[in-house]
Amino acid sequence: MLGVYQRIYTLVMGVPRGKVATYGQIAKLAGCSARQAGYAMAVAPTDTVPWHRVINSRGQISIRSDGLIDAEQQRLLDNEGIQFDSKGRVDLIRFQWQGPDQSWWADQMLDPPLI
Repeated sequence: MLGVYQRIYTLVMGVPRGKVATYGQIAKLAGCSARQAGYAMAVAPTDTVPWHRVINSRGQISIRSDGLIDAEQQRLLDNEGIQFDSKGRVDLIRFQWQGPDQSWWADQMLDPPLI
């Protein structure tokens, strides 16, 4: 059985290019809190986990501890065709990943959440 951080990372690796997921969405699928998902993303291995595809529930890039927006995250999302409005928000109706289907869970050898 995978630890919660690895489950979070596996889910985030399933978010396709050009889509985003929210911390809460990943948390619900991973069976943890949004805060725990945020902690996991803060220490995610950046070479394998597309950390930049996880944003907050308002459709925004979360503010860093120094009070600034992560320009690298915005650049990576821009490069994937994710569009931001004038207030720095992503249209979640258009760009939010709808989550894995049953076959994805089976392929990953994971049990889907009981939601």
